[in-house]
Amino acid sequence: MTDRQTPIRRALISLSDKSGLLDFARGLAALGVEIVSTGGTARTLADAGLAVRDIAELTGFPEMMDGRVKTLHPKVHGGLLAVRGKAEHEQAMAGHGIPAIDLIAVNLYPFEATVAAGAGFDDCIENIDIGGPAMIRSAAKNHASVTVITDPGDYAAVLEEMKAGKGATSRATRRRLAAKAYARTAAYDAAISAWFADQVGEQAPLHRAFAGTLVQQLRYGENPHQSAAFYRSGEARPGVASATQLQGKQLSYNNINDTDAAYELVGEFDPAQSAAVAIIKHANPCGVATGATLTEAYAAALKCDSVSAFGGIIAANRPLDAQSARAMVEIFTEVIIAPDADEDARAIIAAKKNLRLLIAGGLPDRRAAGLTAKTVAGGLLVQSRDNGAIEDLDLKVVTRRAPSEQELADLKFAFQVAKHVKSNTIVYARNGATVGIGAGQMSRVDSARIAARKAVEAAEAAGEPEPLTKGSVAASDAFFPFADGLLVVAEAGATAVIQPGGSMRDEEVIAAADAAGLAMVFTGMRHFRH
Repeated sequence: MTDRQTPIRRALISLSDKSGLLDFARGLAALGVEIVSTGGTARTLADAGLAVRDIAELTGFPEMMDGRVKTLHPKVHGGLLAVRGKAEHEQAMAGHGIPAIDLIAVNLYPFEATVAAGAGFDDCIENIDIGGPAMIRSAAKNHASVTVITDPGDYAAVLEEMKAGKGATSRATRRRLAAKAYARTAAYDAAISAWFADQVGEQAPLHRAFAGTLVQQLRYGENPHQSAAFYRSGEARPGVASATQLQGKQLSYNNINDTDAAYELVGEFDPAQSAAVAIIKHANPCGVATGATLTEAYAAALKCDSVSAFGGIIAANRPLDAQSARAMVEIFTEVIIAPDADEDARAIIAAKKNLRLLIAGGLPDRRAAGLTAKTVAGGLLVQSRDNGAIEDLDLKVVTRRAPSEQELADLKFAFQVAKHVKSNTIVYARNGATVGIGAGQMSRVDSARIAARKAVEAAEAAGEPEPLTKGSVAASDAFFPFADGLLVVAEAGATAVIQPGGSMRDEEVIAAADAAGLAMVFTGMRHFRH
């Protein structure tokens, strides 16, 4: 198909976001383009002294119903959809007085921003655009003749091409812009459908759409042969997607994944009650601790597995200060993320030019509802976020011995951490810090053994004579199917255990705990993480 290089004679501009509007309109006017516009956009252009034709003059029909009906008219959509050079279409245009529209610049009512701001139902409904998506789709379908712009970032390039092309744009540009336009309307409709499903309490709608806005194209994915990009969903949740990167290299795919895991984990701990630090490697924690200060919490987290911490991700639940920043930069770290950092902390971290520092502005709400999704061959698995909180659980002591106050505090801490470790999971903890973590094993027994072995290695690295697990407690993300895993925990020196319970062999496991003198608590909630 040949490229029809037809000069643009008429443009329709209807914008919610008026960024760059005047410069773009002046550029079109200088090229002899007639500008048709609507409502507030037309007023802005007229106030700037630009010649503008009101949409009502083109359609012969006034705007009405608070602007709900203004562009839904045959003279608009006929002017966009008519196939240039097709006799039947041109005869219809001539017979009905339909002028050709060669370019549109349209962006949509700010529905996503309205929802993110917490607006009420009626306000959200009023910010659902109808005419805008309809015009965009019409223009994009007829991109062989019509240039459709939905992003102000494209204004300058289109003007330059028009100047070089005697007022015309190329087919390649029109196709690229049409693809971008359909992606925009798809994302817009996805946001509306997701919001509406939530409003009516529909947990499994017949059709489910997800959308995002490009943050950056990444150098590669998990491995160099995989392409990747990072998108922002628009969810109002502090974290890696909304954080400001103050310094360092571009984040990689693995950096983003691990940073999200780290920040979600420290979000479990209320900063008003204690400082918390998590050190993450390959989406699993290699050390987590609470303390009176971030420095104290970091030292305890690092002690759990200082070898694995090298090249890891650090997340903090409080703003960084100079002392904590100084401690964190002593070993090689890929990313540090925190709600904020004072000037001294920023200056200390700035000396490590490749270290990324992310300021999230707040902590994620661990109780907030939301969805997670992953792809499978030919489909999507969608579920609600695991927002179970230890404080909301009815903990049940099932052994003869109840845990002491300190044991119970450590059990709760360990179970909060286990929620963020890949299954099967065993977490040993003592005095508000992890002392051994076993993650992602096919057997829970193996997770218990690995965690205990790493605790021995950590003790040796710290110059301590006994394994860190001696006198600790242990958390399991799911029930013990047999007593063997529990016995490994007891052999490691743990004195109390927290687990969901629910196995057909619970009585056998409880009896083994009693025989070993362990206290054991059932939560009634498991935390599988795959």
